[in-house]
Amino acid sequence: MNTFLFDTVGLTDEHIDEFDATCRELKDNYRVEIPGDIDFQLEQFEAFRHYQNINIRDVFALKKLCGDSYMLFLEMDVKAGNHKVPITHHYYQPWALTYLKHDFGRVLIRHETLVDKVLEVIHPIELDFKEDRPFSRRFYVLTDDRHKAETAMTQEFRDAVMAIKDNDIVIEIIEHTLIIGNRKPIAPKHACYLAEFVARVSAIK
Repeated sequence: MNTFLFDTVGLTDEHIDEFDATCRELKDNYRVEIPGDIDFQLEQFEAFRHYQNINIRDVFALKKLCGDSYMLFLEMDVKAGNHKVPITHHYYQPWALTYLKHDFGRVLIRHETLVDKVLEVIHPIELDFKEDRPFSRRFYVLTDDRHKAETAMTQEFRDAVMAIKDNDIVIEIIEHTLIIGNRKPIAPKHACYLAEFVARVSAIK
């Protein structure tokens, strides 16, 4: 009898071990429940545009007093090779999603690269926080509504982002919906710091 919290169909033994360890770690730190059908509208996020196909294998609600956040186990397909001999690579990744109290407009946050710094000199498209230089030196922020983003990205929110130690995270916000991931395989450590972040920012008033 299958006692796993997740769908094991199509998974290798190695993947099953990774999923199981991650689920156990989440259950040790959060009250985890399996929600009903929810349309998270992932197709609206730019973070997933380069994937050929994306499927939500499993969803876990992270229950807390201020509302639910969600851990998504995503199944991704990426095409490689040339048009004559296409190769599809298959990935499983953890992404966390939550709903925020403030309207951020559209915001993309990731670590700043040297290319970003050069582009900013040529064409200043990045949102900088003059009162928070450490944040602006570390993170690259794009927005379609400067006023909304500046208002919503309070010091408390920026502190939560700064607390993330991983250098590969991507945060995307569309109005009140935030999603965060790091494009790394499913593993307890990665999933738990994503869950910790969404639990923290969803509680910001």
